[in-house]
Amino acid sequence: MTAAPLDYSVELQDPDAATQELDLLTAAGKIHCRLHKTSTDAGIVWVFGAGGGLGGPAGGLYDRLGRQLRPRGVLSLEVAYRQPGNMRACVEDTLTGVDYVGSLGVRRIVLVGHSFGGAVVINAALASENVIGVAALSSQSAGVGPVAKLSPRPLLLMHGEDDEILPLASSVAIYRAAREPKELLVYPGCLHGLDQCREEIDRDLTHFLDHLLRI
Repeated sequence: MTAAPLDYSVELQDPDAATQELDLLTAAGKIHCRLHKTSTDAGIVWVFGAGGGLGGPAGGLYDRLGRQLRPRGVLSLEVAYRQPGNMRACVEDTLTGVDYVGSLGVRRIVLVGHSFGGAVVINAALASENVIGVAALSSQSAGVGPVAKLSPRPLLLMHGEDDEILPLASSVAIYRAAREPKELLVYPGCLHGLDQCREEIDRDLTHFLDHLLRI
């Protein structure tokens, strides 16, 4: 899949807030985002599942870690898709988010996606030299054929053993297709939304981000 950032302008709702809502205004529609802002060259772009929005897995994982990591020198942006479920459009939105955080001085970016968003971030990473790693949570395997090309950038896969929407076999298939460096973490008793293993997800994802972003 080939995709590129969209041309956009920025509309900030509260420019002075550490955590702020903003819109990236494109000719193809508005991309709503939540920004956890700090002055840094390290950042994360978080994206969601096929339902879109700014909800996210594990009881608000993205907002929770975004707020925790900001004082440690990590900027992060949560991206709500224009067209949830449309792979090409969602990859464009993710790359537009990557471009925007790049305009804020971020040069080392990790992409994190849940469910459908796991496939989105794998594809988006292949189109951006600033992306240094990818984490895919409860990911679908559809649409991730090029995952081997992600190497040598690291890939972390996290999946609940009892996922009732996308079975663990989905992440296993991605893991087998990917090249090193790669890691698959499995959470017994955990469902698709990862609420049952929230503390473990926070711990393991933070460890991955710490290692890549050197925070």
